[in-house]
Amino acid sequence: MFNLFIGSVKIPFSQVIEILLHGESAKPSWTFIVLHSRIPQAITAMLCGASLAAAGLMLQTAFRNSLAGPDILGINGGAGLGVALVMLLFGGNLSAGQFTIGGSLSIIIGALAGAMLVMALILLLSNKLRSSVMLLIAGIMISYLTSSAITLLNFFSTAEGVHSYTMWGMGNFGGVTGEQLPFFTLITILGLTIALLMIKPLNALLLGEHYAQNLGINIMRTRTLLLLSTGVLVATTTAFCGPISFIGLAVPHLARLVLGTNNHKNLMPVTILTGIIIALLCNLISSLPSDKGLIPLNAITPFIGAPVILYVLLKGNTHR
Repeated sequence: MFNLFIGSVKIPFSQVIEILLHGESAKPSWTFIVLHSRIPQAITAMLCGASLAAAGLMLQTAFRNSLAGPDILGINGGAGLGVALVMLLFGGNLSAGQFTIGGSLSIIIGALAGAMLVMALILLLSNKLRSSVMLLIAGIMISYLTSSAITLLNFFSTAEGVHSYTMWGMGNFGGVTGEQLPFFTLITILGLTIALLMIKPLNALLLGEHYAQNLGINIMRTRTLLLLSTGVLVATTTAFCGPISFIGLAVPHLARLVLGTNNHKNLMPVTILTGIIIALLCNLISSLPSDKGLIPLNAITPFIGAPVILYVLLKGNTHR
């Protein structure tokens, strides 16, 4: 509710209620802001927070490392490289014959293509590398390669291109329009459904892969579903909202602190709910009245996530 009532434009509370109940207000611009900006932005924040938090929990369990996050497999890097190619190499437009796609749609296509390409590579490697640790290292190497390519593209690009890419990299929950919201919602809910269906295999993986196999868990199938779910969630959120830092890394630890358990039957739903709350809080802070517009999300999330990670490091609980 705070996300609907508070924003960079001051709208009286009574007028917001009037818009929500009857779809109209004293000023048409207020109606447009609430219905076409604040509501889609709040829903996007909820879905992004849930997606990144669930992805982070699955990766931390699968790799038995509390410092594993959604960007650890290079999926974020792949999305960033796709956007960099669109913005810095192709000038923001994708052309195929007589058809040209520009604007935000070309950025979304580039991010999804880059993320899905890296995810396909990770899935291929998962069939070759039996060890989760080796797969984790492979993901880190892919991140380094994509980062290097992005640096080269920035170096040879124009100042305008670098500025546009930098703005995208700051993160923004306002990147999903009302027309795009149904598609965004469908894809994220699909990924979250897979995550919820993996509660039992994730609980078995807590005790190690050999124990999970003895319980009848198909490790390869579980790993493939885990990577697929994580890839879909991270790729979609990154494509539409930019690379949002720390939510996927820190939120699972906040949920563990609240529950005091690693049982995914309770931990997964609470992690998703905590991700929603944290994302809405960050969106509210970024939308506070300011002369310079929205505050970048990636300037806010570290203030919430970094203390949590420092606490985990001080406890010395980076491996399970």
